[in-house]
Amino acid sequence: MTTESNMVRVGIVSSVQPDGGKARVYFPTMNNMVSDWLYVLHYPKTAVEIEGKDVEVKDWIPSVNDRVLCLFLYGENTDGFILGAIR
Repeated sequence: MTTESNMVRVGIVSSVQPDGGKARVYFPTMNNMVSDWLYVLHYPKTAVEIEGKDVEVKDWIPSVNDRVLCLFLYGENTDGFILGAIR
C-alpha cells in the first residue's frame, strides 16, 4: 500500500520493456520489493537543430541497474512512474 511516507522512492531497475516505455524496479530499503511495470516519464518527441542539422531526440529509457526516482499514486495497488535517473 502506498502511503504519504512512501509515495516517492529510490530504486534500482531490474528489467526494462523499451518498446513499451516501462521498467521494473526493486527497492533495497524495502526488503528488495520489486515493482510491477512502471511507466517511464517521457517528454513529447521533438526535433532539434545542432550545427545546422536536424537531429531527432529519442525517448529515454533506463538501463538495468540504473538508480531511479519513482513516484507512486496514493492508495492500495496503485500505479507508479519512473521520473528519471539518479547519478
